[in-house]
Amino acid sequence: MDKKIGVFGLWHLGCTILASWSKLGYNVIGYDYEYLTIDKLKKGITPIFEPQLEEIIKNKNITFTNNQNDLSECDFIFLAYDTPIDDQDNSDLTLLNKAIDDLSKILKDNTIVIISSQAPIGLCSNLRNKLKKYNTTLDLAYSPENLRLGESINCYLNPDRIILGTNESKTEKKCIELFNTLCILKNILCMTLESAEIVKHGINSFLALSIVFTNNLADICSENNANINDVIKGIKSDSRIGNKAYLSPGIGFSGGTLGRDLKVLKNFETNKNYKLFDTIYNLNSERKYIIVKKIEKAFGKIKDKKIGILGLTYKPGTSTLRRSLPIEICNLLYDNGAKLFAYDPKADYTDFITINTNFNVLNSIDDIIKNVNYIVILTEWNDFKIYDWSSVKKNLTIFDAKNFLNINNPKIKYISL
Repeated sequence: MDKKIGVFGLWHLGCTILASWSKLGYNVIGYDYEYLTIDKLKKGITPIFEPQLEEIIKNKNITFTNNQNDLSECDFIFLAYDTPIDDQDNSDLTLLNKAIDDLSKILKDNTIVIISSQAPIGLCSNLRNKLKKYNTTLDLAYSPENLRLGESINCYLNPDRIILGTNESKTEKKCIELFNTLCILKNILCMTLESAEIVKHGINSFLALSIVFTNNLADICSENNANINDVIKGIKSDSRIGNKAYLSPGIGFSGGTLGRDLKVLKNFETNKNYKLFDTIYNLNSERKYIIVKKIEKAFGKIKDKKIGILGLTYKPGTSTLRRSLPIEICNLLYDNGAKLFAYDPKADYTDFITINTNFNVLNSIDDIIKNVNYIVILTEWNDFKIYDWSSVKKNLTIFDAKNFLNINNPKIKYISL
């Protein structure tokens, strides 16, 4: 563990990388442009909820700093800013370019910058050229993150494979030596920078396609007296598809990650008449309106109805409400006249500064049940699954937009996709 690791950018991705290498015993230095972020991390306050994270960042082999010169002796620097995106899922690369400009001026000879931020095709080669202009001994690799919010540290420390993009054999060898700590050699897939970039876009776009496919199939099932859960079991039984296939009906994808990669590939599509990636993106964008129509069908006219919302974060295991599809659905329900009461186990309501919200926040599932007769489930938190629904004494109608509960109570009318 003689190598010193730096992490540049400390939100979800950066904090996960920093915590993971620290847990493996490396000395890790974490840097961020934001002084407030560093101040909070020094006090043990993480910028986002993630299981294990708050405990690990207190390790003695972690240093947090706002001084870039503290990174100058690192052997590897992970550039780990969560690449900003706008409301149309387009990437803003300003921060990554600035970080490379700043790092180029302070790094010692032969340091390798490993890009883990989301990188559109061609970005890594451009950033590498910037490094080389300052110091020809510096180099850059691309290893796209493969994290799932709520499981990020376990994902990072136990990868089934690592994608490694480099344009120089010496750099590839050094990165392999580092990543062997995480992954056996045969599971490190080496390729060029551009190939690694497209692998990341391809994985996320394929997952997005699976989500859109399953949602459309669920709609067909509901119109033809078929059970989507049985249909999915049958599809997964085919060995060419398998049990791990990403086939779960729901409200669509949000958060920006999948949308960003679809947008990148869309820009490179050569068939101008039939754009696959654009179509996937647009179908998902329409999904929230279909969900609202399904809720109206389940509850009847929703104007002036009190409706409880269970789940506000865009997926379980995270606290962030940024780019949350449940929030967008809440706003559509509000626009249609519903009176909304919401509960989420981990939602960070400081995000409300930038989010237009139209609901009352309650403190528990019990509070929701006391206040409403209609409930919509929009995030598949395990808290909702383990709740004792059999003990509910009042008449409820529940629309499960995530299709994951199993309720057996004559008092509850349960409707799923």
